[in-house]
Amino acid sequence: MSGDISGKTPRKLLLLTAALAASAAIPAHAAETFNRIATFPVAQNLPAEIDPATPTSSEIITASQDGMTLVYSDSPLGAVGFIDITDAKAPKAGGTVKIEGEPTSVTVAGNKVLAGVNTSKSKQEPSGNLTVIDLASKKIEVSCDLGGQPDSVALSKDGKYLAIAIENERDEELNDGELPQLPAGNLKIVSLKDGSPDCATIQTVDLTGIAKVAPEDPEPEFVSFNGKGEIAVTLQENNHIAIVDAAAARIVAHFPAGEVTLENVDTKKDGAISFTGKVENSPREPDAVKWLDDDRLIVANEGDYKGGARGFTIFSRTGEVLFESGPSFEYQAAAAGHYPDHRNKKGIEPEGIEVGTFGSDKLIFVAAERASLVGVYEDTGKEPEFLQLLPSGVGPEGLVAIPSRNLLVTANETDLGEDGLARSHVMVYERAEGEPAYPQIVSGFGDDGTPIGWGALSGLAADPKEAGKLYAVSDSVYRSQPSIFTIDTTKTPAQITARTVVTRDGAPAQKLDLEDIVSDGEGGFWLASEGRSDKLVPHAIYKVDAKGAIKEEVAFPAELLAGETRFGLEGITTIGEGDDLTLVMAVQREWGDDPKGQVKLLAYKPKAKEWSAVRYPLDATEKGWVGLSEITAHDGKLYVIERDNLIGQEAAIKRIYSVELDGFKPAKLGGELPAVEKTLARDLLPDLKAATNGYVVDKVEGFAIDKDGQAFVVTDNDGTDDSSGETLFIRLGNIAAIN
Repeated sequence: MSGDISGKTPRKLLLLTAALAASAAIPAHAAETFNRIATFPVAQNLPAEIDPATPTSSEIITASQDGMTLVYSDSPLGAVGFIDITDAKAPKAGGTVKIEGEPTSVTVAGNKVLAGVNTSKSKQEPSGNLTVIDLASKKIEVSCDLGGQPDSVALSKDGKYLAIAIENERDEELNDGELPQLPAGNLKIVSLKDGSPDCATIQTVDLTGIAKVAPEDPEPEFVSFNGKGEIAVTLQENNHIAIVDAAAARIVAHFPAGEVTLENVDTKKDGAISFTGKVENSPREPDAVKWLDDDRLIVANEGDYKGGARGFTIFSRTGEVLFESGPSFEYQAAAAGHYPDHRNKKGIEPEGIEVGTFGSDKLIFVAAERASLVGVYEDTGKEPEFLQLLPSGVGPEGLVAIPSRNLLVTANETDLGEDGLARSHVMVYERAEGEPAYPQIVSGFGDDGTPIGWGALSGLAADPKEAGKLYAVSDSVYRSQPSIFTIDTTKTPAQITARTVVTRDGAPAQKLDLEDIVSDGEGGFWLASEGRSDKLVPHAIYKVDAKGAIKEEVAFPAELLAGETRFGLEGITTIGEGDDLTLVMAVQREWGDDPKGQVKLLAYKPKAKEWSAVRYPLDATEKGWVGLSEITAHDGKLYVIERDNLIGQEAAIKRIYSVELDGFKPAKLGGELPAVEKTLARDLLPDLKAATNGYVVDKVEGFAIDKDGQAFVVTDNDGTDDSSGETLFIRLGNIAAIN
């Protein structure tokens, strides 16, 4: 039940970060890569009179012609938002313009913002308009009735025409979402003068009768212009693509997007990442489309109706498939810990596409909604060359390249503020010489071209004999595949080289929520599992051998369980040796028998089967809660991670404290427990902010000190469930420098 990744990776699947070749000398002129330089929470754009907790979003994003101002559509707020990026590393709120209706897409023509606005009473009565906003004054100037619900808008290269996809989207609750659902969508073409539309010139291009899927009900999704004034239109649910001459307002070509059969993909939402499934004859159902040149176009195959091909495709303008990515992008995401097993019908859901020429390099950017990643590829004229992955916020939707400033910007639409999680963010990346800052930990590829799937790293431990070698465990996100991961930190990024599944009687062990790991000194491990009685998951510690087989299970004693809550073990370490070997464990939060603001550090001697404990004082917080995430023994001290459950700008407590072992005197359970004193060893907030210039994540879960005294911190990405999926693997340096 273990996997060892040591084989060569096929070139098309190779993770092309320079970091995987850390042993090689850095060339005199390093390759140019993108790194995130700024993160802007769009809630900062909310007017002062509006509750800052009000849901808000950045969905489709564009930039002014000088590249100094970003403009995005904010559907839940019913507004168009502006961000000043004159200093790209320090974006400033530019305010919002409220609109009567739901902005669905925006572009900038000259000094005018052109926004498609949905004003529909219902899916059966679609309506909408094109709203024109002056970029300088932010005043609404005019609107043009569109006679239906607009989705994507696009500006022609010469600025003469605006294309608007009138989707008239289906109601997924009506007749199980089956097509047709009239009225049918169409394409609108508007003539522009100095950026302003002439409403009287609006022409309608009928798109019915061309697709095999529901030909009477085309649902155009995305539009893009080439240099010839031709518009590519994706009909997502209809699995079709049309090419329209803007000047003549007529279809000049159209073709089905076709189907894809995928092998070695994860197809089950079962709490395990296993690339052994097959998807047969799945319609591509493309979403975003961009022209690579006048004769080639690229689409993101998200799927929305019956299919989705999990990747992207390059077509000729006549419909010939010039390149099909298959699952290769998905593999890159999985290798970086971003595979969304909890919702994998359509895999990572590639949705957004952008193309930009930076210097002599034509680059392709593919945004994966469910993986919260952007893949960067170079257009070679044939098979695109994978370059790197960029971490994005939750649910990247819109992309805009600003080559004149070497910038890429993403709009991440998901706002989880109501649940105390990440808000919607706009993120800015700069291309420059240097190494990619992300990913910081990856898995290798096997001979079959698939990576070790991983995520939700919830604990970290050092190998007692080999410097640079660590172990991690995954938590209950992967409930049917509880795993121990072997990590090689001598490589940059750190590399997961093996996965060992924890087993009971030869089968993957059930009812585990692994939160930490420590070596048993004999080739095996002790594991801490956080219990939850309402889900029949016991609070317990487990001893496993080198193959992951459970050899001993130690349940909590009755006097401890009397005060049980769901927030149980989060850390485990060992002190002493031989008959005096003691397991020391951190309980995350207060139990029923704990004074407020204090948690237990438990001690258990396997030889004597004796339990004892001390009390640990938590830092106070004005918001959320504070608890422990990890415990590690080293050189006469216990190190603990203490954190709040807050994220982004709200995050305040992400700290490493130390407790002297001389002061660690646990007492028997059931009586008075002594309290320990703690000393701040390191405030991790600066490390978290600087790691990739993203927002501060909440779950700092793992801490380990290797044989040479090097200290490492890892975060838990929740398996991308309501998370950006980012895993930060932070190298703190030698522990002697931390104290």
